[in-house]
Order: sequence, then C-alpha cells, then structure tokens
Amino acid sequence: MDTSEDPATWAPEPVRPRGRLILAFAATLVFFPALCVLWPAVAAVLFVVGLFADAIAAVSEGFERGCLRFVDDTLGRIARLGSWCVSWPELRHEGDAAHYRARVDRAVGAWTARARAPREPKKPRPPVECAIPRRVYRGAGGRYVAEVALAQGWELRPTDVREEVRLWWSAASRPQEAREAQGPEGTGAAPDS
Repeated sequence: MDTSEDPATWAPEPVRPRGRLILAFAATLVFFPALCVLWPAVAAVLFVVGLFADAIAAVSEGFERGCLRFVDDTLGRIARLGSWCVSWPELRHEGDAAHYRARVDRAVGAWTARARAPREPKKPRPPVECAIPRRVYRGAGGRYVAEVALAQGWELRPTDVREEVRLWWSAASRPQEAREAQGPEGTGAAPDS
C-alpha cells in the first residue's frame, strides 16, 4: 500500500516557523483583497468573451468543450493563487493540536449531520461524498480525520492527504440499512422503540 493511501502514515504537518507565518499573513492582508477583485473581473471578461464564442459553439461541439475547459482552468488557477494565504486563526493556532482536532470534529460532524438528514420530497439527496481540506486538519493530521470519520460511519476514498481527505458516507451504499436505522416512516426512532 502506498504511503499516501495508508492512514497510519498520515501524521500532522510540521509546525511552520512563526516569522514566516507573520510575513505570509501580512502579504495575505494585501494580496487577498486584490484576488477578490481579480477573480470576478476575469469571470466577467470570460463571460463577455463567452457570449461571442457562443455563436461559434453553436456549430462546433469541440470548440464549446475547449472553451469551457479554458474558462474552468483559468478561474481555477486564479482561485489557487490564494492557496498560500494565512488566515488569522491559522496564525494564532499554529501548532495547537487541540484546536485542529476540534475543527476536524466540527467539520466531520457537520458532514455527518447532512448525510444523515432524511431526504425531503422534491429535494436533492443528502451528500454521500465529502472532502475535508488540509487547512482544517493541518495540526491534527489526516489520521485523526480518518479515525473520527470512521467512528461516525464514513469510509475513506482514494485521497491525497497533502491536499484533502475524501470520505464516502457508507450508509448510502446500503439504503435498506439506512432506512432501518431511521425507524418507521423515517421518524429517526429505532424499529424496536
């Protein structure tokens, strides 16, 4: 098994030097507002170009796919420009494993609540797959995410722990068991209560 697939090797990230974090936070204060202006501006320009390109796309399906891929790649690259940004909570709690464990507990708990929610008529199904980003579990490690998620009924998906931990709601693959766990008429009560 590759180490990127083995939860036992998913240790917490090393603590970043405080001075470097302070510099990154100061740069974030300047760069992030510019990024927040740049992304919508580029999106608007691409939308206008897309209006004119729509005439060509009406006759060429390959052009349409290429144009959509270009828009997706361009906006995705701009969004990834901010991946180095440091938020105030990250600056304050760097190296505090308890803080990151609490963040993981909240994130996995929120996804679990969404996945366990009964399906409402004429509404989309509750999510069955989620990704916990590294920013959430940095100080606790991917292994802690796996432990918490497995305890709440999630299964691990193939994942790159350097970016995120991907999870699958295991009850979704067994709808009959999920219905039985909810009880009669979806009341949430156990069948024998």
